[in-house]
Amino acid sequence: MSCAQAARLDLTGVPGAPANIASATIVAAADNPLGKWEACEVKGVIAPQIQFDVLLPTETWAGRYLQTGCGGFCGTARLDAQATFGCTPLTNGTFAVAWDNEGHYGTTMTDGLFGADPQLRVDFGYRSQHLTSIVAKEIVKRFYGRSASHSYFTGCSEGGDQAMTEAQRYPEDFDGIVAGAPASNMTALAIWDQGWNGKAILDADGNSTLTQDDLKSLHAAVVSACDAQDGTRDGLISDSMDCSFDPKSIACKSDGGGSSGFCLDPAQLESVRKIYGGARDNKNRLMYPGAQPRGSEGNWAGWLVPYTQGALSNQASFAVNTLRWLAYPEARPSMTLKDVQFTEANFREIMGRVSGIYDSTDPDLSEFRRHGGKLIMWQGEADPAVPPAGTVAYYQAVTERMGGLARTQEFARLFMLPGVAHCSGGEGPDKFNGLGAVVDWVEGGRAPNSMITSKVDSSGSVTATRPAYPWPLMAVDTTGGPVDQASSYTARPRRSANQSISWLGTFRSGYEKTCGWINGKWVCRKGKA
Repeated sequence: MSCAQAARLDLTGVPGAPANIASATIVAAADNPLGKWEACEVKGVIAPQIQFDVLLPTETWAGRYLQTGCGGFCGTARLDAQATFGCTPLTNGTFAVAWDNEGHYGTTMTDGLFGADPQLRVDFGYRSQHLTSIVAKEIVKRFYGRSASHSYFTGCSEGGDQAMTEAQRYPEDFDGIVAGAPASNMTALAIWDQGWNGKAILDADGNSTLTQDDLKSLHAAVVSACDAQDGTRDGLISDSMDCSFDPKSIACKSDGGGSSGFCLDPAQLESVRKIYGGARDNKNRLMYPGAQPRGSEGNWAGWLVPYTQGALSNQASFAVNTLRWLAYPEARPSMTLKDVQFTEANFREIMGRVSGIYDSTDPDLSEFRRHGGKLIMWQGEADPAVPPAGTVAYYQAVTERMGGLARTQEFARLFMLPGVAHCSGGEGPDKFNGLGAVVDWVEGGRAPNSMITSKVDSSGSVTATRPAYPWPLMAVDTTGGPVDQASSYTARPRRSANQSISWLGTFRSGYEKTCGWINGKWVCRKGKA
């Protein structure tokens, strides 16, 4: 089929996912963001507001389909091919690639206005990526005259949540999934963890207690305390859950000085203690299975510490928008950060109502495993947006539910990346080929026992490499070789591997909700979609 013919495709009869094509145009090889291959770009919409793009190689397709996720509250159809660094099959055009806007339009990544419409809540929660996969695969089938032989998904943050939603709710959609920093426990994360941090950083006048310069000095103190405890002194903290740095150690003395020239005044000390301690109710119980990791301080700008005094940080904005538009049956647009309640009653009320729509925390991946699916999860140890401890806690729940670590690693593995911030950036090597690894696993049966991560400078040159091993292993420089070369490292168990986190919620099976209009009423029923 030509690209012009693709523009005239009738997709209104796709079962459960009626769609229209808006355009189909040729993208020259020189203009393709994924590689030097010509493509037909098909844009359209699935009822009611799921905007999608499909990039169809005109000459190089090898039968593969890839779908990518998006970040924040999404709201725009934007290509975000995470964990694909050096993936030759992608850059050579062997994949047809699709992405969507998660079912709504948004002005910013924290814009929750779409939640005023209950249908758009559901499309955001779990429906959009599934319907996009149905429609995009139908386009692929008609364009090439045959269906894709293998299907893959990669995403980070909310894209990681989308990835986990697919593995849990729609286990037959994809053969291989790469889920980065998954915001899977979205309700608890956005309201209580991020709301807690949003409040903790502010003084009584609503100004941030910490500055950008403070973050650099605080981070240096943490690294000085915890850098070498993992066996490698490289300026990175490889096991953030094992770092027990106490901010009191750099509290200002009564004379106003500090031992290192930098110190935390009482307000700053209180903020940092709260941030490290995590969101807690009045009985001191965690309301999210994790907290801001030690070693992430250099990445707090914007996420925790507002760029402008008096403005909301990204985390505070997520909390406010979730409360206003997603947490209650009716929109409450007047709510502010002050309305976040850290009580068990409020936690049970909101989680019981909406977590089944937005969250992907079911540890029962048996259907995905039976389908033959392969899952790679990954997370930066210095992530300021999604606490790495929460990702580890979910993976631990999966191993318990799926018959132990060995059985779980037959189809699902978790990789932790030291010094890496949220999805990318930070001081650690943050580029790697997770997509290539999952393709090898699905199509060649080769499970990833390690992956090479790289640090790349602005010119595209690799400045450092380091291996990442499946959790609970970590990379340690046991040879005495250069810390910026992967050959210096071997695998060792992390000391925090047996830690467990007690929190108000649980990772449990069978509580997902399917919602829709029935006889003129909006109804949510328990059971998988």
